[in-house]
Amino acid sequence: MQLRTPVGAQAAPAAPVGLTEVRAAAARIQGSILRTPTVPSDAVSRVAGAQVFLKLDNLQATGAFKERGAANRIALLTAREKAAGVIAMSAGNHAQAVARHASLAGIAATIVMPRFTPATKVVRTEGWGARVVLHGETLAEAAAHAHELALAHGLTFIHPYDDSGVIAGQGTMVLEMLEDAPGLEALVFPVGGGGMLAGCAATARALRPGVAVFGVEVEGYPAMAQRLAGQPVAVGGPTIAEGIAVRDVGEVPLAMLQRLGIEVLVVPERAVEQAIALLAEGAKVVAEGAGAAGLAAILAFPEHFAGKAVGTVVCGGNIDARILANVLLRNLLRDGRILRLHLDIPDRPGVLADIATRVAAAGGNVIEVSHQRLFAAPSVQSAELELMIEVRDIAQGNAIVAALEAGDYVVRRG
Repeated sequence: MQLRTPVGAQAAPAAPVGLTEVRAAAARIQGSILRTPTVPSDAVSRVAGAQVFLKLDNLQATGAFKERGAANRIALLTAREKAAGVIAMSAGNHAQAVARHASLAGIAATIVMPRFTPATKVVRTEGWGARVVLHGETLAEAAAHAHELALAHGLTFIHPYDDSGVIAGQGTMVLEMLEDAPGLEALVFPVGGGGMLAGCAATARALRPGVAVFGVEVEGYPAMAQRLAGQPVAVGGPTIAEGIAVRDVGEVPLAMLQRLGIEVLVVPERAVEQAIALLAEGAKVVAEGAGAAGLAAILAFPEHFAGKAVGTVVCGGNIDARILANVLLRNLLRDGRILRLHLDIPDRPGVLADIATRVAAAGGNVIEVSHQRLFAAPSVQSAELELMIEVRDIAQGNAIVAALEAGDYVVRRG
């Protein structure tokens, strides 16, 4: 994603961000954003092997932490800038955050979104009072158009992460986290452009110099890790954590993280899916991919966190219901709580009843059956049966397979 500011556009403020600026931001946005809780989760902690505290910023009005930075940046506008209005580019949470807080301040907001943006996100953004402009096939094209509009109409461009006012706003999370859980020994924050990590890391180091601070990216988009290591940026591919799928990180956050010596961990997609499922089942918390990335790092790198009090932010909960359902089902399959079996069976009366009886006797619950007689079977005297069975655990699944094999059925898992 390309979000560099061209010459002549409203440039992002590059003032240093420290504890003073973050505390000022906290006072400035008090009342316009929700002070979200930081809560321990026993279920998550047992799986992670650490005492895990969750900062629930998915409870914000727009479902994500982005409100903090947007609220602070808008509050910093001059009278002339407020009169002219603001503009932002986003296909997600930043769009709604800018739209909401501009509306609360009585400021006109324009949000440029790529043409592929789902209609639900467009409607939600418009619902906060913003004018939405659909332009370009990519985020980079939408960003370029947003800058053109800013120049043409004298609008202030509110960058999602490469802006000191935004960074200071995001850092207010740590003030709340350390107030609610003062014994935290490590903190983990998802990284997209780096604004949240930079603001939170600077705040944490100022308040608690000994606390360990980590960023986390997904393996398809490790742009910040690559920049910090002095490597060329190579990113791409599908990811469930699209909220942190960034190519061009912020230069202000990058400089801050270099100065602070922050390490960024890179996690696989599977760890993010596992974290989403664990949050939903264990903590009863709904998280989008980016929002679960912090927990994914705790699960994927136990050597950094085992036995420690660790805090991470559930920074967003805007996940599509279909995607959430698919993640939960995939996790059940991986955990062995859904058993998928293929059987070649004789095509005669009573066979299906016998199989169902054996599954039920072993305690399994058949949730889906596919019975192919005409084309999939190897013989006209046989049939192919596919079963999806709900089980307690792997041991019960093994018992069901053994019961079927005891009836001389050939069983294949998959």
